[in-house]
Amino acid sequence: MPKPPNPTALIAEDEPLLAAALQAELARAWPELRVLSIAGDGHTAVAQALALQPDVLFFDIRMPGLSGLEAAAELAERWPADVNGRAFPALVFVTAYDQYAVQAFEAQAVDYLLKPVQPTRLQKTIEKLQRSGIERRSSASEMEFALETTLARLSTLAAQVAPSEAPASPVTSPPAAPLRTLVCSVPGTLGTKVRMVPVGEVLALDAADKYLRVLTADAEYLIRTPLKDLLPQLDPTAFWQIHRGTVVRAEAIDFVERDESGRLHLRLRGTAERFAVSRLYAPRFRAM
Repeated sequence: MPKPPNPTALIAEDEPLLAAALQAELARAWPELRVLSIAGDGHTAVAQALALQPDVLFFDIRMPGLSGLEAAAELAERWPADVNGRAFPALVFVTAYDQYAVQAFEAQAVDYLLKPVQPTRLQKTIEKLQRSGIERRSSASEMEFALETTLARLSTLAAQVAPSEAPASPVTSPPAAPLRTLVCSVPGTLGTKVRMVPVGEVLALDAADKYLRVLTADAEYLIRTPLKDLLPQLDPTAFWQIHRGTVVRAEAIDFVERDESGRLHLRLRGTAERFAVSRLYAPRFRAM
């Protein structure tokens, strides 16, 4: 029987000395592990992980471009659910957060290392990774389900950890009033013509470059307000988020279909466009 290949890892850490120290500790504690690359920011980490498909990811929480949590979520969204490919890598977050955040990591069954990394704690993480082995899914549907589960876990974790990232504020902002009208630019008029679009006419809001597309049954408009700023003012029972950059009117959904790779797409009544459903929001349509 051929010997299984050595496990591989990618380190994402923007401080070179800390990255080198972690790599050295891993070499001492887990000689069989091959560190394929060290990324200095979140975007590079995602690109390298997709290209190299390592078995383990050591992601620093605080990184330029994308945080460790954001990078892991984007990677899970883009990871191919191909039965011939590797399962999603094991995640280990490296953090300087306080005990409350550590409890959040533990609650989501995500492993972590506290800075500065201690050899004894690293050894426990290595033993956990070695016990889990290098996992491969038996079917594309199982891999897709595992990726959806990972994304949901990361989303919950981000919601729990993020508040400790920002300083406490003594002022509590009042909830935003529900949107009734959107002031939209008419494409092709160079901003010289706007239309007041009632929210009741909106079928979808879709991010595109620096703009947000506003789709109605008979036209398309543009606004500059980011979707994340509009979401708190939309009725979540009327508008469903189906992707990081897409919200659709729930009652306008005509049908949802799954392609050969297991990814979901939907069509809306009143528009011929096809919208991708993110893995994070795919469970909403699982019964279908």
